[in-house]
Amino acid sequence: MTSSFSGPNRQQGGVPRLPTRPTGWPIGSYEEYGQAQRAVDFLADSEFPVQDVTIVGVDLMLVERVTGRLSWGRVLGAGAASGAWFGLFVGVMLSLFTGAQGAGLEQIAVCLALGVVFFMVFAAVGYASTRGRRDFQSASQLVAGRYDVLCQPRNAEQARDLLAKLAMRPSSGTA
Repeated sequence: MTSSFSGPNRQQGGVPRLPTRPTGWPIGSYEEYGQAQRAVDFLADSEFPVQDVTIVGVDLMLVERVTGRLSWGRVLGAGAASGAWFGLFVGVMLSLFTGAQGAGLEQIAVCLALGVVFFMVFAAVGYASTRGRRDFQSASQLVAGRYDVLCQPRNAEQARDLLAKLAMRPSSGTA
């Protein structure tokens, strides 16, 4: 009998090479990932063999949080800032590895200016191609409705006993 914790799909480091459904007995269920992480950390602090434990996010959803409105000014400003950093980096690298005496600052300035111009052009082309269909910035997260902590059967009872002790302790308020 093989599971995701042994057998041909298991790498030496312990993580399956192929997508594999998690196995084990449930030892806890939490509303927030921080709570599940705290439970596994408590098990680790208790000298429990945590390599038998898996945190599983259930009822996954993609959450896109809108962080602001996009405008031509913001797009071009962000392109210029990115280009300046990239141009500065390339300019410093070129000035370090080329043997030209006294031309280092000129190389840095030219690379910085070219970086600003090219990145602004790329940003403008990208924004113009959306034709106003996406005039906002956002950040995406993969979030679960709940987080189950599973443990291999050989240690599940011991893990449940330890997590029962954790549940009896007052919460520190940090997740």
